[in-house]
Amino acid sequence: MRTSIRGELAPTLRLALPVVLAELGWMSMGIVDTIMVAPLGPAAIGAAGIGTSIHMAVSIFGMGLLLGLDTLVSQAHGAGDHRDCHRWLVHGLAMGAGLTLPIIAVCLGVRAAIPHAGFHPDVMPLLEGYFGIVLWSTAPLLLYAAVRRYLQGMHVVAPIAFALVTANLLNAAANWALVYGKLGLPALGVPGAAWATFVSRTYMLGVVVLAAWWIDRAGNTGLAAVSLHLSRERFVRLWRLGFPAAAQVTLEVGVFGLATVLAGRLDPVSSAAHQIALNIAGTSFMVPLGVASAGAVRVGNRVGANDPQGAARAGWMAILLGSGFMCTTALAFFVAPRALIGLFSPGPEVVDLGASLLLVAAVFQLFDGLQAVATGALRGLGSTRMAMMVNLGGHWFVGLPIAYVLCFTFGLGVRGLWLGLSTGLIVCGIVLTWYWHRRITHYTATGRLR
Repeated sequence: MRTSIRGELAPTLRLALPVVLAELGWMSMGIVDTIMVAPLGPAAIGAAGIGTSIHMAVSIFGMGLLLGLDTLVSQAHGAGDHRDCHRWLVHGLAMGAGLTLPIIAVCLGVRAAIPHAGFHPDVMPLLEGYFGIVLWSTAPLLLYAAVRRYLQGMHVVAPIAFALVTANLLNAAANWALVYGKLGLPALGVPGAAWATFVSRTYMLGVVVLAAWWIDRAGNTGLAAVSLHLSRERFVRLWRLGFPAAAQVTLEVGVFGLATVLAGRLDPVSSAAHQIALNIAGTSFMVPLGVASAGAVRVGNRVGANDPQGAARAGWMAILLGSGFMCTTALAFFVAPRALIGLFSPGPEVVDLGASLLLVAAVFQLFDGLQAVATGALRGLGSTRMAMMVNLGGHWFVGLPIAYVLCFTFGLGVRGLWLGLSTGLIVCGIVLTWYWHRRITHYTATGRLR
């Protein structure tokens, strides 16, 4: 088995590396915002970070519903049915468009509640300005997610990486111009970073749509002639697969978004240190997240080709790659936490506190990687419900209560938040890896997914 798993290394890396690059590019957009507003002070860092976290905590549900495309498109591609792939793209775009207005409505309600949420008075007005702009990037974000999942499921990943890398360059330039008033533009401060994010996300959508059109034109795959008729049965299938995945990512992103909100109720130094450490830990997480997406596609392809042993090899290779990388980042967090925090802020108080948070992050790195990649491998099998249940229990019933008590009852502040959240990640990593082992063993033994 070990030799056969090694055979998965090259195809998994070919698919995973561009996806990892895309995920890193996605995370880098938030990091660029943080870096660009850092000279404005800790309150600006906290406001941009909290605004991004809240928007993602709300919009991630819509993006999560589209994760079902990983399974459906990859299995259709594995079976050689391009027409079915195209039909899933049409339904994914329709679902993304339909979710836009409800999600924006929720965001507007959240914006109205910001003045009553107990944020530090230095952070609150900056947060209101940032969030009131970034919420309008919801539409391009959801439509981009649909096209990205379609391309990814068909093993077309280079345009995704290109879109994210170039969007980061655009985001950096737009931040420089809009935050500080360059090129004859007004100096908007923190709201300028939100406008830069809106422009960058709209650009990403344009790139992936152009890529899908170009690839269809070059390969004559039939996308241009696909029926635009919307099928209730397809929406039901996408919903059944996507809803548990959406709930899972919403629960996970939501708990860290809530932690960011709780940190925002502390002093600006705590909020800034939390945001910087979260950016660093989140950047490392993008690698196993990209590997998880590749693992979902590889496993789904093998399921579509009716190859249980191949699905097992693909899933285990993804888990090995993701967990191995996270062990490396854990070592970096242990060895040089102050240097990493200092890349974002020279303030000694922020560096001291942020370094202590990275030491906590080092402890949960392996488990964070395990839960991410195991979730992706299970998604390739079409199993999304268990990840939702584990995230609900691990993060919200274990991690968050411990985090709140340590932070506010025992007075550990933002360090307490991180200790509690790390407990939830450890639980999720162990349980989901065990469940993947159980499901794939059954599939390889019986040839049945259920």
